[in-house]
Amino acid sequence: MIKLENITKIFKTEDVETIALNGVSFEINDGEFVSIMGPSGCGKSTLLSILGLLDNPTEGHYFINNTDYGKMKESQRTDMRKGNIGFIFQSFNLIDDLNVWENVELPLQFLGVPYNERKRRVEDILRKVKMSHRAKHYPQQLSGGQQQRTAIARAIVTQPKLLLADEPTGNLDSKNGLDVMELISQLNAEGTTVIMVTHSQHDATYANRIINMFDGQIVESVTKML
Repeated sequence: MIKLENITKIFKTEDVETIALNGVSFEINDGEFVSIMGPSGCGKSTLLSILGLLDNPTEGHYFINNTDYGKMKESQRTDMRKGNIGFIFQSFNLIDDLNVWENVELPLQFLGVPYNERKRRVEDILRKVKMSHRAKHYPQQLSGGQQQRTAIARAIVTQPKLLLADEPTGNLDSKNGLDVMELISQLNAEGTTVIMVTHSQHDATYANRIINMFDGQIVESVTKML
């Protein structure tokens, strides 16, 4: 379970202080699909960076399964991220010099997974995201939808418990965006906890809960009625 208590994030530039998050608190249960919405500059991406252990809050506590990561060192946060948290970005962030297979395999290499197990996992994941036929293609040879499916495969090949998505359909047309959201929804149905930042009202409908932010604070949290 994820629990945030009074999370505040302040950015300092010379003599200027910007409060990006101001006393944010909420809980997310295992297996939930939560969408975070709000206008540009409201703190959504800053919050996602803290949830993904890419940054520490200035104040407050961030618990994952009762362990407080709010003040931990970068090395400790890195150890937790490995294999436990997957990231999907709007810009795909694939490595141009690696083909689809190599991009997806890379996180497993970093984790020291043996070759035979890496091969099995990559084959399974590429089949799941319908990219087996593009395994030897490079990012520049793929459509936007194919690049995002590859990025999703790379994010989930380590079998993370938590998947963070930052505007995952932002660079896609409606058809490819729908395919990507169906895939993310399927991963959630299989037990992965998903937290997604989005401007899309349509994409947000896939979530079990929608958190609305404004000016660094949560102004509304709505749980979908089943």
